[in-house]
Amino acid sequence: MRLSLRFLVPLLIALALFAYAAVPLVDVLTTRWFVRDLDTRSNLVANTVQEPLEELIRSGSSTRILNFFHRITRDERLYAVGLCLPDGAAPIATVAFPPELRCSMLERYQNAGEHLLQTAKGVVHVAVRPITIDGSDNAQLVLVNDMSYIERRSSETRWYLFYFFAALAASVALITVVIAQLSWRGWVAGLRALLRGEGILRPASGTAPELRPIARDVQALLRELEHQFRPTDESQQRWTQETLRAVLRGEMRGNDIIIVSNREPYIHVRSPQGIRVQRPASGLVTALEPVMRACSGTWIAHGSGNADRETVDKHDRVGVPPENPAYQIRRLWLTEEETAGYYEGFANEGLWPLCHIAHVRPTFRSSDWEQYRAVNAKFADAVVAEAHSDDPVVLVQDYHFALLPRMIRERLPKATIITFWHIPWPNPEAFAICPWRVELLDGLLGSDILGFHTQFHCTNFLETVDRFVEARIDRETFTVVCRGERTAVHRYPISIEWPPAPLAKAPPIDEARENVRVRLNLPRGHKLGVGLDRLDYTKGIIERFTAVGRLLELQPEWIGRFTFVQIAAPSRSTIDDYQDYANRVHRQVAQINDRYPNAAHPPIILLAEHHEPESVYEYHRAADLCFVSSLHDGMNLVAKEYVAARDDERGVLILSQFAGASRELPEALIVNPYDAEQCAAALGVALAMSDDEQRDRMRLMRNIIREFNVYRWAGRMLLDAAAMHQRKRFHHRLGNSDE
Repeated sequence: MRLSLRFLVPLLIALALFAYAAVPLVDVLTTRWFVRDLDTRSNLVANTVQEPLEELIRSGSSTRILNFFHRITRDERLYAVGLCLPDGAAPIATVAFPPELRCSMLERYQNAGEHLLQTAKGVVHVAVRPITIDGSDNAQLVLVNDMSYIERRSSETRWYLFYFFAALAASVALITVVIAQLSWRGWVAGLRALLRGEGILRPASGTAPELRPIARDVQALLRELEHQFRPTDESQQRWTQETLRAVLRGEMRGNDIIIVSNREPYIHVRSPQGIRVQRPASGLVTALEPVMRACSGTWIAHGSGNADRETVDKHDRVGVPPENPAYQIRRLWLTEEETAGYYEGFANEGLWPLCHIAHVRPTFRSSDWEQYRAVNAKFADAVVAEAHSDDPVVLVQDYHFALLPRMIRERLPKATIITFWHIPWPNPEAFAICPWRVELLDGLLGSDILGFHTQFHCTNFLETVDRFVEARIDRETFTVVCRGERTAVHRYPISIEWPPAPLAKAPPIDEARENVRVRLNLPRGHKLGVGLDRLDYTKGIIERFTAVGRLLELQPEWIGRFTFVQIAAPSRSTIDDYQDYANRVHRQVAQINDRYPNAAHPPIILLAEHHEPESVYEYHRAADLCFVSSLHDGMNLVAKEYVAARDDERGVLILSQFAGASRELPEALIVNPYDAEQCAAALGVALAMSDDEQRDRMRLMRNIIREFNVYRWAGRMLLDAAAMHQRKRFHHRLGNSDE
């Protein structure tokens, strides 16, 4: 006992003195860290508002500037915002702007070390950033940040330190008592093992037996801490629209950014009320549109709306979104013959069933191939026309444009071309069916970066290239060298924006549940499942309905108490396979509903019509479960939209194992859509799942989608493109200097 006290007393005194000295130091360091964080936030805010604020200053409207400031001060930490113009008058500022802060005294806050201001309501952080107007810094943006939360966090930190040192003292006392009782031989052996780094990090046979349980506990704690605090992104940042915009300004300043896709993000259509704007039911558009709002570039697409020509300018361009234009759509016009051959024929009767394992025979016609090649060339002309430099960054989207990367490369050799293939890539044996397989592969290898949703699809592509193209493949770095040019084949799992824009307009959960059930003539407590898809044979809608029918056979207590509503937007209705599939879907709904003529409410409700995103999110928020039963899908963003819509952390996602999203969302109920028994059982589990289990599953999935959102998808891809872009410029300058 005396030996223990000899160790304990000095250690406890030392710990107490260290704690006494550490608390003030931690307060100082905490304040510095928060001030540095506020400086960084102020820089990000200033960079973000530079362009819109410049336009508002030019307009000369103080009211519009104030309205803009009121919108950005919704952040609880941003206390007030002011603008000092060159005329030296009083600042244009929000109501909370400190009267002690005048435009004439801003110079001191531009110097290093001056950040804080004592006001009547407490200490605030002041950041002054110049606003560039017509090439010169004529105005000063003053950002006033609230510092009150720092004192609260400092108080919490002090308590955490107290608890930490108390726990540490108790631990030291316990360990000291244990060690003091060890034999001298065991102590020496344990000490030697510790000095060799074995006792704690990897318990060795020479470590004292008494220390091994402690070592195992420490190892378990280290593993837990490592897992909890490991960053999900190697860039150590959370991706948002503002983050993406800041990255683009920093890494790709001055570069053209052009997106090419078949489908446009906004369609103008005639209606009895006049021309209205429609958002297409497309996962590609859902993912890319928020990215384009951050990029402020040009989107080249086929103008398919019956009022599209009436809304463009003389250069076939239109600014979107309509309420607040952030980028341009350049529309191309295709003849009926071109649409039939390029889109309906080769792309959707050939490549689509070829790449999807949905047991529909692909059809290839030479006339369709000629139209496909001609339309790709037409889009290449548009890219060249819209490029403002000889080295733009071009994002080519999907299987409609497999030939386009090579065509752009031949016209713009310095361009950085990113091609993203949104659908699965088949194995070489399946791809060999295509008569023009070599031409398609050569076209795609005109890209600098070729992206897929999953590593499996990347591997399939490399194996296909290895089988059919003369090229050098590096399987370690996943790169292909063809015609002396390098293509990086990478995995970029696509996602949705966070938070989703339609969620801002969505009603509260209880209101959404009430609205949808009244609309469908269902009682308030009625259980509701939802499916939202294009009317496409790859989505597994028939398999989904079969599972609903099987559930009612196995668990008849759900008859009249559960209804599955399927929103199915019409798709490619001029193609025979799609017409036949739509007819089969309607027939199956009638057959299942006819089995239960006495049910108070129908088992299935089919809404085969287009729904706007706001309406889709209302159904997501109203449903007790969402069933995504894709037979083969690159990703399927409907699954992620359902999770994002459930800010109440309720609801159950049933997800096909053949959708790419199943790799990221294992907390969903993962099923094989071809197994009706398994799917019916999953429906029963979902309907009976407790609120606690729903919360646990949904919380994990929401965290994944929050971190791995569409801005991260685009940001990682564009950062890779920026590095490649800079490397190209360097080699070009090096080549010119050698000459």
